[in-house]
Formats: sequence, C-alpha cells, structure tokens
Amino acid sequence: MADRGHLFVVAAPSGAGKTSLLRALLERRPGLEFSVSCTTREPRPHERQGHDYHFVSREEFQRLVDSDGFIEHALVFGNRYGTPRRQVEAALAAGRDLILEIDWQGARQVRERLPEAVQIFILPPSREELAARLRGRGTDSPEVIARRLGESVADMQHWDEFDYVVFNRDFDTAVADLEAIISGRGDASRRDRPGLQATVARLLDPAA
Repeated sequence: MADRGHLFVVAAPSGAGKTSLLRALLERRPGLEFSVSCTTREPRPHERQGHDYHFVSREEFQRLVDSDGFIEHALVFGNRYGTPRRQVEAALAAGRDLILEIDWQGARQVRERLPEAVQIFILPPSREELAARLRGRGTDSPEVIARRLGESVADMQHWDEFDYVVFNRDFDTAVADLEAIISGRGDASRRDRPGLQATVARLLDPAA
C-alpha cells in the first residue's frame, strides 16, 4: 500500500509571481501534481478545461457546495473558486503529492479540514515591484490595477498564518526555496525564522 501523499498549499497576493514559480517547480519535480480547481469565471484564451481549471456554471458550483464537495471554496474578484474534495482525497490516498494554488481564505479552510497540509505563502520584494508586475500584465485598466493592488496588500496581512514564507526577489532562488520546502529541507523559509517579522512589517508599511 502506498504511503499517503502530501498536500502543499501555496498562496500569494496577486502579482507576486506565484503561478510562474509553481510552473517552474512542477518542471523540476515531475512527481508533483497540480490540483485543478473549479471556477465559475470564464476561461481565458490560453486556458483549457480540466487542465487549468474545471470551468463550471454557478448552479453546478452551488450544487457542489451544498453536497460538501469542496475542501475549500471562496469568492475572489467576483468569481467563485473551489477545490474538489474527491479529486484531492483520491490523489493523496494513492500516494501522490499535490500542489494546491489558492488564496488565504481557502488556505484557512484547508487548515481546518486537513491540518497536516504544508502551507506556503509567497511575497513580492516590495510594493513598487508588486505594482509594476500588476501593470506589466497589460490586461487590466488603471482602476482594476489600483483595486488589485489594494487587495494584494490586504492579502499580505495574512502571511503569518502559513508555515513557510518565500520572497520572490530572485526567480531561481524562490523556486529553489520552494523545492527545498517540498523536499522537507525548508527550515530557512520557516515563518518563525529570525528577522522575518521586521522584513514583512517594512513591506506592509505604506510609508516605507
């Protein structure tokens, strides 16, 4: 019988580079799988059904909520997102390791239901860099960018709810930090490491 797999929950404010980091991590760790979430939002041009997300109607999403079909679910930017319970439980029972990319709200729900999950939060190096990354997407209006920046800063307030905190200052270093955590060698990224609280306080201080 295979050992039970591990669930790694990864959250970050919008613009921190989480998705790119996780893609690179999955390339380095072929045995690691990405947990595909359900969402009610419309697919973007490059996204594929069942690969990037399970795109479902609002009615189908609510049916899954009512039947306790999600490990976690949340409303984000006006759309609903959720992690299918059956999919995650099947993978872990088969001994497969999963990455779950969600926001802090969902991470909090997972913590209640699966406390053994390893929780990782990714932070940008500065507010200026965060704003530049949001503008660099080229897909949102200035008003949307300003709103997302405010919401991202609010999300960062929850960093201390996670087991590990990784700064995306240098892409390759951040990927290596994530790989170390996945491998059980992530002590340097622990939430309680010396100096981290002061560093994050400076990041969150609008006057800094």
